[in-house]
Amino acid sequence: MPLVDLMEPAVIRSALDAIALRFDGEPAAANTVRRKRAVLHHMMESAAELKKLPANPLHAVKWKPPKAAGAVDPRTVVNPAQARALLDAVTQVGRTRGPRMMAMFACVYYAALRPEEASGLCQQNCDLPAEGWGLITLEKARPQANKRWTNSGETHDERGLKHRAKDDTREIPIPPVLVAILREHIETYGTAKDGRLFRTSKGRPFSSSAYSAVWQEARRLAFTVEQVASPLAARPYDLRHAAVSLWLNAGVPPTEVAQRAGHGVDVLLRVYAKCIEGQRARANGQISNALET
Repeated sequence: MPLVDLMEPAVIRSALDAIALRFDGEPAAANTVRRKRAVLHHMMESAAELKKLPANPLHAVKWKPPKAAGAVDPRTVVNPAQARALLDAVTQVGRTRGPRMMAMFACVYYAALRPEEASGLCQQNCDLPAEGWGLITLEKARPQANKRWTNSGETHDERGLKHRAKDDTREIPIPPVLVAILREHIETYGTAKDGRLFRTSKGRPFSSSAYSAVWQEARRLAFTVEQVASPLAARPYDLRHAAVSLWLNAGVPPTEVAQRAGHGVDVLLRVYAKCIEGQRARANGQISNALET
């Protein structure tokens, strides 16, 4: 339809109603709706800026996106034993696909990397001593997108770290268990020409659909039927939630957790508030001690 038709409130409202639905006609997730509404808003602002429209038509319509859940669902968070079982199960998926991916999933759990950060991890980013803790220094991420929207024309495009300046880095100390996993991975599979650790046997980055399929198969191997049907570790990203929740519950200061995870402290505490166990009893004890002094 002509762009100017969007100035009609009924037309722009129909567009808003459309982005609130999935292709099958069911309601879309709240976060999806809010993201699509933000994209639509930016498009209309651009059209108004270029004088293709007299104004942003969204401003004339009273429409609120559904409220998105801001906190992580505790039901998705695995404990350390369950995380180890999942990583072991990944190595049993396929002849080489699962084994080549296991260290990448381990980075998401033990270092709380986002999947796109793990995808871009290079050997030169890793300090892997023979003993003790190591260090990952993140510089880039490799999110997946359609080739039409990347600068390189590839499905994976190098970007800066999320919520950080273009050339900013993030240091993450990693435990000996992850150091050992990464050293073994490098010894077994080597690295790409640019130093990337995680790739297919043909040197291509793993697609999100590929590692999601491996993840679902690993869940079926590691979990009971009831757990597979539950939200427990339903996505690879839930390993990151498990890592951050573990650090907070272990008593690591929120400022340090936020720095390692690449969050702001305010966002960290809001998103993971429901995953911090034992805080009420600890707070009650502190208040009791204060009242007795």
